[in-house]
Amino acid sequence: MKKLILSALIIVASSATALAQDAEAGKASFNKCMACHSIGEGAKNKVGPELNGLDGRKSGTAPGYNYSEANKNSGITWNEANFKEYIKDPKAKVPGTKMFFAGIKNEKEVNDLWAYVSQFDASGKIKSK
Repeated sequence: MKKLILSALIIVASSATALAQDAEAGKASFNKCMACHSIGEGAKNKVGPELNGLDGRKSGTAPGYNYSEANKNSGITWNEANFKEYIKDPKAKVPGTKMFFAGIKNEKEVNDLWAYVSQFDASGKIKSK
């Protein structure tokens, strides 16, 4: 029984570490986004909108940002699947978007970036796990 509990604890600890590593790798990937976007406490709109609270936010709704009609009318509510499809090729997902970015094609990098971006709530604080 002790071996079973110890094994379960190791698996849980390994999973938590893997998640943290993904978010850390995503933080490094976010450097590609920083010229246009900000995230975290004190984030402001730049060339692109701030990304706090992206998970569950409707496209085209960040306060104070002047979105394209394409983004405002896309009907997208950001979640993992929509983000991953969008970040690979923004203009294919939302034709007419003013986001000028070729996209990130590497699946691991896309996953890591989502792990990083999705951890922030609307106030820019990291959500408790």
